[in-house]
Amino acid sequence: MLVLSRQRDESIIIGDNIVITIVDIRGDKVRLGIDAPTEIPVHRQEVYEAIQRENLRASRVEPREVRHVGKGPSRPSKPPG
Repeated sequence: MLVLSRQRDESIIIGDNIVITIVDIRGDKVRLGIDAPTEIPVHRQEVYEAIQRENLRASRVEPREVRHVGKGPSRPSKPPG
């Protein structure tokens, strides 16, 4: 892990297109501003972990739980003619 010291309004750059700026420091809390391309997801760690857990749970769905997925509403048959 790389550890850097930064002061308010100072930044670090990751790669060519991600900039992390120290926006505010209050006591033991630091506010970060993150400028990254929209195709790069940025999440707090606890949110990322929740997404991963939900994806894992969804991948373990039993076939009987999704048997109706993708089927449209049933329509009454049209009489011939």
